[in-house]
Amino acid sequence: MSKVVLITGASSGIGLSIANFLLEKGFVVYGTSRSSKKANKYAFNLIALDVLNVETIEKAVSLIIEKEGRLDVLVNNAGMGITGPIEDTPTDEMRKVFDTNLFGAIDVMKSVLPQMRKQHSGTIINVTSIAGYMGLPYRGIYSATKGALELVTEAIRMEVKSFGIDIVNVAPGDFATNIAAGRYHTPVFEDSAYKKVYEENLALMDAHVESGMDPIEMAKAVFKVITTKNPKAHYKVGGFMEKFSIVLKRILPDKMYEKLLMNHYKL
Repeated sequence: MSKVVLITGASSGIGLSIANFLLEKGFVVYGTSRSSKKANKYAFNLIALDVLNVETIEKAVSLIIEKEGRLDVLVNNAGMGITGPIEDTPTDEMRKVFDTNLFGAIDVMKSVLPQMRKQHSGTIINVTSIAGYMGLPYRGIYSATKGALELVTEAIRMEVKSFGIDIVNVAPGDFATNIAAGRYHTPVFEDSAYKKVYEENLALMDAHVESGMDPIEMAKAVFKVITTKNPKAHYKVGGFMEKFSIVLKRILPDKMYEKLLMNHYKL
Protein backbone atom coordinates (compact mmCIF):
# COMPACT_ATOMS: atom_id res chain seq x y z
CA MET A 1 0.00 0.00 0.00
CA SER A 2 1.38 3.41 -1.00
CA LYS A 3 2.11 5.73 1.91
CA VAL A 4 -0.11 8.80 2.21
CA VAL A 5 1.86 12.03 2.56
CA LEU A 6 0.76 15.51 3.60
CA ILE A 7 3.11 18.39 2.67
CA THR A 8 2.35 21.90 3.86
CA GLY A 9 3.42 24.84 1.71
CA ALA A 10 3.61 22.72 -1.45
CA SER A 11 2.61 25.25 -4.11
CA SER A 12 6.17 26.42 -4.75
CA GLY A 13 9.83 26.06 -3.82
CA ILE A 14 11.04 23.22 -1.63
CA GLY A 15 7.51 21.95 -0.89
CA LEU A 16 6.68 21.68 -4.58
CA SER A 17 9.90 19.77 -5.30
CA ILE A 18 9.21 17.34 -2.45
CA ALA A 19 5.61 16.79 -3.59
CA ASN A 20 6.54 16.08 -7.22
CA PHE A 21 9.46 13.83 -6.25
CA LEU A 22 7.39 11.72 -3.85
CA LEU A 23 4.58 11.48 -6.40
CA GLU A 24 7.07 10.04 -8.92
CA LYS A 25 8.16 7.52 -6.28
CA GLY A 26 4.60 6.21 -5.98
CA PHE A 27 3.41 7.95 -2.82
CA VAL A 28 -0.13 9.32 -2.48
CA VAL A 29 0.63 13.03 -2.12
CA TYR A 30 -1.51 15.82 -0.69
CA GLY A 31 0.09 19.23 -0.85
CA THR A 32 -1.31 22.33 0.76
CA SER A 33 -1.50 26.02 0.04
CA ARG A 34 -3.48 28.80 1.70
CA SER A 35 -5.65 28.73 -1.41
CA SER A 36 -6.49 25.72 -3.61
CA LYS A 37 -7.88 27.82 -6.49
CA LYS A 38 -5.10 26.71 -8.86
CA ALA A 39 -5.21 23.05 -7.79
CA ASN A 40 -5.62 21.79 -11.36
CA LYS A 41 -2.12 22.98 -12.31
CA TYR A 42 -0.50 20.41 -9.98
CA ALA A 43 -0.04 16.68 -10.60
CA PHE A 44 -0.66 15.91 -6.91
CA ASN A 45 -3.72 16.70 -4.78
CA LEU A 46 -3.57 20.36 -3.69
CA ILE A 47 -5.87 21.30 -0.82
CA ALA A 48 -6.42 24.48 1.17
CA LEU A 49 -4.67 24.80 4.54
CA ASP A 50 -3.51 27.88 6.41
CA VAL A 51 -1.17 27.05 9.30
CA LEU A 52 -2.44 30.17 11.10
CA ASN A 53 -5.98 28.80 11.07
CA VAL A 54 -6.53 25.62 13.12
CA GLU A 55 -9.96 25.07 11.56
CA THR A 56 -8.42 24.78 8.07
CA ILE A 57 -5.73 22.43 9.39
CA GLU A 58 -8.27 20.08 10.96
CA LYS A 59 -10.49 20.21 7.88
CA ALA A 60 -7.59 19.27 5.57
CA VAL A 61 -6.40 16.41 7.79
CA SER A 62 -9.96 15.06 8.15
CA LEU A 63 -10.40 15.19 4.37
CA ILE A 64 -7.28 13.08 3.79
CA ILE A 65 -8.19 10.51 6.44
CA GLU A 66 -11.75 10.29 5.10
CA LYS A 67 -10.52 9.67 1.54
CA GLU A 68 -7.48 7.49 2.25
CA GLY A 69 -8.23 5.90 5.61
CA ARG A 70 -4.75 6.73 6.90
CA LEU A 71 -2.01 9.35 7.04
CA ASP A 72 1.57 8.10 7.08
CA VAL A 73 3.81 11.11 6.62
CA LEU A 74 3.63 14.81 7.41
CA VAL A 75 6.21 17.16 5.91
CA ASN A 76 5.86 20.38 7.89
CA ASN A 77 7.29 22.71 5.28
CA ALA A 78 5.11 25.85 5.32
CA GLY A 79 6.98 28.85 6.61
CA MET A 80 8.03 32.42 6.02
CA GLY A 81 11.21 34.43 6.21
CA ILE A 82 11.96 37.71 7.89
CA THR A 83 14.95 40.05 7.71
CA GLY A 84 15.95 43.20 9.49
CA PRO A 85 17.80 44.67 12.44
CA ILE A 86 15.96 43.50 15.54
CA GLU A 87 15.72 47.07 16.84
CA ASP A 88 14.02 48.25 13.62
CA THR A 89 11.72 45.25 13.06
CA PRO A 90 8.09 45.66 14.22
CA THR A 91 7.33 43.23 17.05
CA ASP A 92 3.99 42.32 15.45
CA GLU A 93 5.88 41.09 12.38
CA MET A 94 8.16 39.01 14.61
CA ARG A 95 5.11 37.41 16.24
CA LYS A 96 3.61 36.63 12.83
CA VAL A 97 6.73 34.68 11.83
CA PHE A 98 6.76 32.78 15.13
CA ASP A 99 3.06 31.99 14.64
CA THR A 100 3.80 30.61 11.16
CA ASN A 101 7.15 28.85 11.57
CA LEU A 102 6.73 27.53 15.12
CA PHE A 103 3.13 27.50 16.35
CA GLY A 104 1.70 26.76 12.90
CA ALA A 105 3.98 23.72 12.61
CA ILE A 106 3.00 22.60 16.12
CA ASP A 107 -0.72 22.90 15.31
CA VAL A 108 -0.31 20.74 12.19
CA MET A 109 1.56 18.10 14.24
CA LYS A 110 -1.19 18.14 16.87
CA SER A 111 -3.79 17.53 14.16
CA VAL A 112 -2.09 14.48 12.61
CA LEU A 113 -0.85 12.78 15.79
CA PRO A 114 -4.18 11.18 16.84
CA GLN A 115 -4.41 9.32 13.49
CA MET A 116 -0.75 8.26 13.58
CA ARG A 117 -1.17 7.06 17.17
CA LYS A 118 -4.24 5.06 16.09
CA GLN A 119 -2.16 3.45 13.30
CA HIS A 120 0.81 2.99 15.66
CA SER A 121 2.95 4.36 12.83
CA GLY A 122 3.86 7.61 11.16
CA THR A 123 6.68 9.98 10.30
CA ILE A 124 6.71 13.73 10.81
CA ILE A 125 9.43 15.78 9.14
CA ASN A 126 9.84 19.35 10.31
CA VAL A 127 11.64 21.51 7.76
CA THR A 128 13.79 23.82 9.87
CA SER A 129 16.96 25.60 8.70
CA ILE A 130 20.72 25.58 9.14
CA ALA A 131 20.11 29.20 10.19
CA GLY A 132 18.33 27.76 13.23
CA TYR A 133 21.65 26.55 14.64
CA MET A 134 23.06 30.05 15.07
CA GLY A 135 21.91 33.63 15.58
CA LEU A 136 22.54 35.32 12.25
CA PRO A 137 22.69 39.12 12.07
CA TYR A 138 19.69 40.67 10.32
CA ARG A 139 18.06 37.21 10.30
CA GLY A 140 17.88 36.80 14.07
CA ILE A 141 14.11 36.31 14.32
CA TYR A 142 14.08 33.75 11.49
CA SER A 143 16.97 31.91 13.17
CA ALA A 144 15.05 31.96 16.45
CA THR A 145 11.86 30.49 14.96
CA LYS A 146 13.73 27.64 13.29
CA GLY A 147 15.94 27.00 16.32
CA ALA A 148 12.82 26.81 18.49
CA LEU A 149 11.24 24.26 16.12
CA GLU A 150 14.42 22.17 16.26
CA LEU A 151 14.15 21.98 20.07
CA VAL A 152 10.40 21.35 20.06
CA THR A 153 11.03 18.47 17.65
CA GLU A 154 13.65 16.97 19.95
CA ALA A 155 11.15 17.04 22.82
CA ILE A 156 8.04 15.75 21.03
CA ARG A 157 10.12 13.07 19.29
CA MET A 158 10.71 11.46 22.71
CA GLU A 159 7.10 11.96 23.79
CA VAL A 160 5.65 10.01 20.84
CA LYS A 161 8.35 7.35 20.42
CA SER A 162 6.32 4.70 22.26
CA PHE A 163 3.43 5.16 19.78
CA GLY A 164 5.57 4.05 16.84
CA ILE A 165 5.88 7.60 15.47
CA ASP A 166 9.15 9.16 14.25
CA ILE A 167 9.63 12.93 14.28
CA VAL A 168 12.75 14.42 12.70
CA ASN A 169 14.22 17.75 11.66
CA VAL A 170 15.54 18.34 8.15
CA ALA A 171 17.47 21.61 8.05
CA PRO A 172 18.16 23.12 4.62
CA GLY A 173 20.76 25.76 3.85
CA ASP A 174 20.29 28.22 1.00
CA PHE A 175 18.22 26.86 -1.89
CA ALA A 176 17.35 28.43 -5.23
CA THR A 177 13.68 29.18 -4.51
CA ASN A 178 11.39 32.21 -4.36
CA ILE A 179 11.67 32.46 -0.55
CA ALA A 180 13.26 35.92 -0.78
CA ALA A 181 10.11 37.27 -2.47
CA GLY A 182 7.92 35.91 0.33
CA ARG A 183 9.99 37.25 3.22
CA TYR A 184 8.99 40.13 5.40
CA HIS A 185 11.75 42.66 4.81
CA THR A 186 12.04 45.34 7.44
CA PRO A 187 12.34 48.57 5.42
CA VAL A 188 15.77 50.21 5.16
CA PHE A 189 14.93 53.32 7.14
CA GLU A 190 16.84 56.44 6.13
CA ASP A 191 17.43 57.42 9.76
CA SER A 192 18.36 53.89 10.90
CA ALA A 193 21.65 53.32 12.66
CA TYR A 194 21.89 50.09 10.62
CA LYS A 195 21.02 51.55 7.19
CA LYS A 196 24.27 50.99 5.28
CA VAL A 197 25.17 47.55 6.68
CA TYR A 198 21.62 46.20 6.52
CA GLU A 199 21.28 47.35 2.90
CA GLU A 200 24.49 45.50 2.01
CA ASN A 201 23.38 42.38 3.86
CA LEU A 202 20.00 42.29 2.14
CA ALA A 203 21.81 42.07 -1.21
CA LEU A 204 24.11 39.38 0.22
CA MET A 205 21.18 37.27 1.48
CA ASP A 206 19.37 37.45 -1.86
CA ALA A 207 22.57 36.46 -3.68
CA HIS A 208 22.93 33.39 -1.42
CA VAL A 209 19.40 32.26 -2.34
CA GLU A 210 19.94 32.85 -6.06
CA SER A 211 23.13 30.75 -6.02
CA GLY A 212 21.66 28.12 -3.69
CA MET A 213 21.27 24.40 -4.24
CA ASP A 214 18.56 22.75 -6.33
CA PRO A 215 15.45 22.02 -4.17
CA ILE A 216 15.50 18.45 -5.52
CA GLU A 217 18.25 17.77 -2.94
CA MET A 218 15.74 18.46 -0.18
CA ALA A 219 13.25 16.12 -1.87
CA LYS A 220 15.86 13.37 -1.90
CA ALA A 221 16.64 13.95 1.78
CA VAL A 222 12.94 13.74 2.72
CA PHE A 223 12.60 10.52 0.70
CA LYS A 224 15.60 9.09 2.55
CA VAL A 225 14.02 9.89 5.93
CA ILE A 226 10.69 8.34 4.96
CA THR A 227 12.33 5.13 3.73
CA THR A 228 14.72 4.77 6.70
CA LYS A 229 13.56 2.39 9.42
CA ASN A 230 14.95 4.36 12.38
CA PRO A 231 15.67 7.90 11.19
CA LYS A 232 17.99 10.22 13.10
CA ALA A 233 16.71 13.28 14.92
CA HIS A 234 18.60 15.76 12.72
CA TYR A 235 19.48 15.97 9.04
CA LYS A 236 21.27 18.89 7.38
CA VAL A 237 21.02 19.57 3.65
CA GLY A 238 23.29 22.25 2.26
CA GLY A 239 26.72 23.17 1.00
CA PHE A 240 29.89 22.03 2.77
CA MET A 241 30.54 25.38 4.48
CA GLU A 242 26.93 25.71 5.62
CA LYS A 243 27.05 22.33 7.35
CA PHE A 244 30.62 22.91 8.57
CA SER A 245 29.51 26.17 10.21
CA ILE A 246 27.44 24.10 12.66
CA VAL A 247 30.50 22.03 13.55
CA LEU A 248 32.59 25.18 14.01
CA LYS A 249 29.99 26.65 16.38
CA ARG A 250 30.25 23.50 18.49
CA ILE A 251 34.06 23.47 18.74
CA LEU A 252 35.20 27.10 18.60
CA PRO A 253 35.17 29.55 21.51
CA ASP A 254 32.12 31.84 21.32
CA LYS A 255 34.05 35.01 20.53
CA MET A 256 36.06 33.36 17.77
CA TYR A 257 32.91 32.00 16.12
CA GLU A 258 31.23 35.38 16.48
CA LYS A 259 34.20 37.04 14.78
CA LEU A 260 33.96 34.61 11.84
CA LEU A 261 30.28 35.46 11.38
CA MET A 262 30.91 39.19 11.67
CA ASN A 263 33.67 38.99 9.06
CA HIS A 264 31.34 37.04 6.74
CA TYR A 265 28.60 39.66 7.11
CA LYS A 266 31.13 42.52 6.96
CA LEU A 267 30.14 43.89 10.36
